Amino acid sequence: MEHPRRQIVLENPSLGEAGKAVKTGISRHRTVIIAGMCRVDYEGRASSKLEPGERVVLFKPDGSALVHRPKDYSPVNWQPSGSLFRTRVNEDGLVVRVYRRKEHETMEVTFTDVRLVAVLDLVDAGEFSLYASEKDMQEAILYRPELLEEGFRPITKEMPVDPGFIDIIGVDKENRLTVVEIKRVKASKDAVNQLRKYMDVIDLDEGRPVRAILVAPELAKGAEMLLKSYGYEYRQLSPQTCSEALKEKKGKPLTAFFQ
Repeated sequence: MEHPRRQIVLENPSLGEAGKAVKTGISRHRTVIIAGMCRVDYEGRASSKLEPGERVVLFKPDGSALVHRPKDYSPVNWQPSGSLFRTRVNEDGLVVRVYRRKEHETMEVTFTDVRLVAVLDLVDAGEFSLYASEKDMQEAILYRPELLEEGFRPITKEMPVDPGFIDIIGVDKENRLTVVEIKRVKASKDAVNQLRKYMDVIDLDEGRPVRAILVAPELAKGAEMLLKSYGYEYRQLSPQTCSEALKEKKGKPLTAFFQ
């Protein structure tokens, strides 16, 4: 049945009806969803054959194609954007061939039974904001050390020690060695004890004081008291702030770093 903005939804269509709707949707650069029994054959960088099963197949206006099983979030087969499509119905069923001519890659999806076809005219102009991961927070501090504190100078990152990897080691404005542990979510007692393990390895020279700083957007209940009992420090820093710093870095020309 037809919906506003020329959308089509067919329940339990014949293969001929499904094929016509799919071909129309792809040619008009619509989002096409097919649910039903299919098999998938791939030839390209390697070759694979996915035996028949009930799946959801998604064809996007940018030329990408994804085959999803009822379980798992990742597609079991896929082709990237820029692919070309050919749709036909023959004795094997409804066949959609997705291919990339230059790369000599072909994914062929053959439906023998279709439960649902949806041809949707979707509009999405929303901006996607992905806030920083712990790795991104680390990179933001390396790029702008003042996010941690004024005068901080990073020396190294991901330093391997027996309990794991220290996120950042640097020196403060008074030239004191400083160990930094980063968490992108609320830091718990486990995070404090993880920092303690690193300090047990690093703080071996009684004549040289070593600072320990836990960086996180906030502290969980009990973590602050434990942190103070060890003599460690806390710096509040959010993934959002780090994300903005990285955007600033990305926007700078390469010559801005030649100083």
